[in-house]
Amino acid sequence: MAGIVRAGVSVAVVVVMIQAATVFCGFPAKLTLERAFPTNHGVEIAHLRGRDRARHDRMLQSSGGVIDFPVAGTYDPFLVGLYYTKVQLGNPPKDFYVQIDTGSDVLWVSCNSCNGCPATSGLQIQLNFFDPGSSSTATLVSCSDQICALGVQSSDSACLGQSNQCAYVFQYGDGSGTSGYYVMDMIHLDVVVGGSVTSNSSASVVFGCSTSLTGDLTKSDRAVDGIFGFGQQDLSVISQLSSRGVAPKVFSHCLKGDDSGGGILVLGEILEPNVVYTPLVPSQPHYNLNLQSISVNGQVLPISPAVFATSSSQGTIIDSGTTLAYLAEEAYNSVVVAITNIVSQSTQLVAIKGSQCFVTSSSISDIFPEVSLNFAGGASLVLRPQDYLIQQPSSAVNGITTWCIGFQKIPGQGITILGDLVLKDKIFIYDLANQRIGWTNYDCSMSVNVSTSTKTGSSETFNAAGQFGNSGSLQTQPDRFLLNLSILVLFVQLSIFTSFHH
Repeated sequence: MAGIVRAGVSVAVVVVMIQAATVFCGFPAKLTLERAFPTNHGVEIAHLRGRDRARHDRMLQSSGGVIDFPVAGTYDPFLVGLYYTKVQLGNPPKDFYVQIDTGSDVLWVSCNSCNGCPATSGLQIQLNFFDPGSSSTATLVSCSDQICALGVQSSDSACLGQSNQCAYVFQYGDGSGTSGYYVMDMIHLDVVVGGSVTSNSSASVVFGCSTSLTGDLTKSDRAVDGIFGFGQQDLSVISQLSSRGVAPKVFSHCLKGDDSGGGILVLGEILEPNVVYTPLVPSQPHYNLNLQSISVNGQVLPISPAVFATSSSQGTIIDSGTTLAYLAEEAYNSVVVAITNIVSQSTQLVAIKGSQCFVTSSSISDIFPEVSLNFAGGASLVLRPQDYLIQQPSSAVNGITTWCIGFQKIPGQGITILGDLVLKDKIFIYDLANQRIGWTNYDCSMSVNVSTSTKTGSSETFNAAGQFGNSGSLQTQPDRFLLNLSILVLFVQLSIFTSFHH
């Protein structure tokens, strides 16, 4: 629901190592390479593309690694107010910076014919436009394609007018919107293999090519190339990859809450002993959870359970595309009153643009209470003061600082949206295979262990770390991984070597 506020290591493969592999691995001195399609017969390009896509999927499956995305941005609405990643699409690959959004399903980027798409960004990133005609592997998705029909069922796609082109029109919670058409092309992925090797792999996915943007999406101050929807409907990238066995049906993120921002985003399950889980509410379009009560300093607030019930117009949603956190109106009022009553004697109360704020010279962790969101299954999301308070810019004078409650309310609506304000500094695991979400507090500048199921049913553990410098912008870290050569890489290099030398 994007937006209510919304290494480079080069590896020299030494010939001696490859030659040694022919001795120690028992490979023949000469390999005969045969074409799958004889050159003396005409073959349609579409058939070649289809074969290559299937091959890329098999290669990615066989790697057994964790797909790892870089993360940049911060939750702070006075700095960036969103988290984003970089994806490479097309052939040749082209970089696109896209907002990480668990509140929507579709990956879309600005198209070369886009109306209203910004050309520059205040985030100091280079914006690009996708041109299907410039990618040798791009194909348009027609209304007769099965994935388009699946998208129609979830309102992620439509067939408009007389054209046979699969299209979309999205409206987001902040009033912004986008429309365009779907293409199928390659997404190039960083895969962490064996805990120490990173390799480039690719898979075919369907994504949106936006021809029109409206609202805040047209503004250049925090512009990105598009939105990466991590929802669970059929058109989401996570669903497309997991349905073909290319990736596990689980992903995890850990968003850094300090000013430098960044974090971790992987397709796999981050392994931490203190993770607590709560089930997803079934048959919902978003990541709906069953919020049962809210506690302040351990005291359950007198809020009717009906306030948190899930229906077509209310419920509790996890949404990384939302900057702040929104509570149902009755719950918001109770939380603000409870916090204010606790700190009223040690702070000066002020109202800033409709928000309850506090002026204090004390450490917020010393005087403000913990707030616990209590979910089904006994899982509580415990929020420290820094998880729900926002420091006002330029407010620190002589040790006195102004802090405002980051919770917001949507008047007249019973929806609760948990955005980056409360998701930061925590591991969040979206276990779609088991229809549950888990979390625990974590320092997201630290590395994590990630598990992904293999075909044998076992698990492999990898080490993934954030890829960003102090600026929070996308960077590579040459020393991020100690790069070793796997037998798979040696075999590929051997095949090339022997084919050229015999």
